[in-house]
Amino acid sequence: MLVGMSEPNHNQEHDDTQRIPTAENVHRYGPPEQSPAPGASAPPPYSSPGPYGARQPEPFGYHPAPQEQRPSRPGGAFTAGLLAAALMVGGLGGLAGAAGFATVDYLNDDSTPATTAASPTNSVVSDREDSPAEPGSVQDVADSVLPSVVKINVRGPQGVGSGSGIILSSDGEILTNNHVVEVAAEGGAISVNFNDGSAARAEIVGTDPITDLAVIKAQDVSGLTPATLGESGNLDVGEEVIAIGSPFGLEATVTSGIVSALNRPVSVGSGNPNAMETTYPAIQTDAAINPGNSGGPLVNMQGEVVGVNSSIRSSSSMGEGGSIGLGFAIPLDKVLPIVEQLRNGEAPTHARLGVTVIDATSENGLLTGAGIRSVNEGSAADEAGLERGDVVTKVGEDLISGSESLVATIRGYRPGETVTLTVVRDGDQTETLEVTLDSDEGAPLS
Repeated sequence: MLVGMSEPNHNQEHDDTQRIPTAENVHRYGPPEQSPAPGASAPPPYSSPGPYGARQPEPFGYHPAPQEQRPSRPGGAFTAGLLAAALMVGGLGGLAGAAGFATVDYLNDDSTPATTAASPTNSVVSDREDSPAEPGSVQDVADSVLPSVVKINVRGPQGVGSGSGIILSSDGEILTNNHVVEVAAEGGAISVNFNDGSAARAEIVGTDPITDLAVIKAQDVSGLTPATLGESGNLDVGEEVIAIGSPFGLEATVTSGIVSALNRPVSVGSGNPNAMETTYPAIQTDAAINPGNSGGPLVNMQGEVVGVNSSIRSSSSMGEGGSIGLGFAIPLDKVLPIVEQLRNGEAPTHARLGVTVIDATSENGLLTGAGIRSVNEGSAADEAGLERGDVVTKVGEDLISGSESLVATIRGYRPGETVTLTVVRDGDQTETLEVTLDSDEGAPLS
């Protein structure tokens, strides 16, 4: 379930690749917290908060249902009554309007109104034949991708819910979000519904809360249609994309839109207050994504999976919010190595810089970035010469607008890769540093 965006904590130190949420963060399924009180002090040399005043999105897709009571809805008789009333009001309005016009005509004419009725006509039933989908159309892409998308049903001590998944292999490996299946991790049950109407039990193969990914395996199946995986790095802003999944349990739902932005830093709270946040450089799209779409594919117009739908920003402050055109997907290129580690039963690894960071804004407001609060001794950042008080403004060609942006960008790299950091030192000196990223070696916290 997703109900809005979390407020960043400007006073809390965060490690750049293992960011740990505090009590001020809004977690999944929880109501939003208030912004920090004005006047709160921040460490030098930058004192005012960063640019992130908006709430950040939380993941969704698993929406627990009460065990003993079904959600209320209008009864059939009540609904029928509403419809009948609406039809009656509409009918009366039409009659009154016609009578009114007839009266006006009569008053303006000495003659008696004509009473001859026109000959009745009937609707024409079209006999047009169904034409094949045009290549590259939404219909064509949906036809090719739907057999590779599943609905995932979960049950556990916390309740029941559903999400979506992407078929990776003909024998039942399926990619989804960790937050979709985590409710079933402790003694729960998972089943999947395929596009042909069949169903199967499934088990968890591996999960990674840091990237919010999981791989499950459907039992005793064969001959499935694996999805075609594309390259998210080839996406452009404005390019058409399609989201497929099971919003609110409505399986095989297809929506379309465009890529609204790339490398959008998104932090997603967890339902567990002691767990770390999921932060990633997201693909932003206006294709309608709702609770239950989580884990489903975002595909390009060639029918290739380029992202895993994971979260939205919603206008709802309580309960399950719906799409307002701000959906976010995990870019596939940046997590494929982790997906392969999960499929192979390995502990997933992530890149580390080795610093704690805060949002930083200069006194004149012209400089924003990620302020370095501390540097871990012997870390990649330490060896590269990064210092306390530095402000990171770019990683490669990617602009860094705050601590969250740095976290998301670094997590888009792999351990051992070398990146170029642009930093501002002492308020006015700009330097570039080459950093070879560390690995967390699969540790859950560091």
